[in-house]
Amino acid sequence: MAERRVGRQRKKQSENFFDYSLLFIVLFLLGFGLIMIYSTSSYESNLQFGDSTFYLKKQVIATVIGLAAMIVVANIPYHFWERFATLGYIGSGVMIPLVLVPGIQYSANGATRWIRIGGFTLQPAEVAKLGMILFLASLVCRMGRGIRTTKGFFTVLAVPLPICLMIWQITNNLSSAIIVFGIAALMLFVASPEYKKFILLGLGGVAAVAVLIFAVVNAASSDGLNFRGERILAWLDPEAYASGKGFQTLQALYAIGSGGILGKGLGQSMQKLGFLPEAQNDMIFSIICEELGLFGAIAIIIMFLLLIWRFMVIANNAPDLFGALLVVGVLGHIAIQVILNIAVVTNTIPSTGISLPFISYGGSSVLFLMIEIGLVLSVAKGIRLKDL
Repeated sequence: MAERRVGRQRKKQSENFFDYSLLFIVLFLLGFGLIMIYSTSSYESNLQFGDSTFYLKKQVIATVIGLAAMIVVANIPYHFWERFATLGYIGSGVMIPLVLVPGIQYSANGATRWIRIGGFTLQPAEVAKLGMILFLASLVCRMGRGIRTTKGFFTVLAVPLPICLMIWQITNNLSSAIIVFGIAALMLFVASPEYKKFILLGLGGVAAVAVLIFAVVNAASSDGLNFRGERILAWLDPEAYASGKGFQTLQALYAIGSGGILGKGLGQSMQKLGFLPEAQNDMIFSIICEELGLFGAIAIIIMFLLLIWRFMVIANNAPDLFGALLVVGVLGHIAIQVILNIAVVTNTIPSTGISLPFISYGGSSVLFLMIEIGLVLSVAKGIRLKDL
């Protein structure tokens, strides 16, 4: 009897699945990010703070906390978080206006998008991304077949709109608002078989963007353009705005062009020496191109593609719809953010403040990304090996 019981336990343990490939990719990106943050920020941080490792040390602390959070979340059954889905949505809506409260609000680089809690700063937009993933996964499961109706379809699309508007108008962070809505759209796309509606929405979105660009170009001679209108003009002709909105884009393009195929070598960037503002943040991909060349840039893109592939494998084999939608939400968050960041750096789209996941400097970003990875690993642990 004892031998039979041991045999059953071993068989049960052998059926447990843990995605070591996903974990390796994430750890590689985190390690590479720390190297690039030090390489990119050491000159500026030494000038400003007298410590070349100032940004690196802060990012290491956030990374360690994030890894601890990932381990805790990964070992909690993911259905445990379903009961907090509504709280996450409401909490996001409550937390965003706190950036307007004196004494709590925190500003950096001319933007007020953070709140300070004790000695730590937190970006409510990052909380909103995680809260939206949890809430929509729970909502879609509760709606069931109702999501196939027109009412159900537009209900799910309407859910993120209040949060998106708050992020956009209160924190003046349009890029995060786009990401939150993109997460919702992708989760709905996976859960709904009504692809015609997405085609119509996509065409409508393209038409709206085209009209916006046309209107901005026609209004270029007036003085009524806001800074986003100026960014669109700088995107169309960055050299004409080299001393203003086009400056950062041009410096990033210089960095990419000067890197060539193999790059100048790690730590040998010229653009990070005061030419490219805040290079360790949104524009870190351009420094990667300059120091490691096209080879390094493609290698990082491949790592992100492998990460997305692992997400797809886990989502396809998830034990239930809730788990699959959690993974799809995390996939959407990371994929959209990577695409937008690289598109901005290469001037494919107008400039907007958006970081490169796991690599750019940012404590809130890496912390909540690691929590999301923990959710994915928790879903993966529910997969039986025979189902793969």
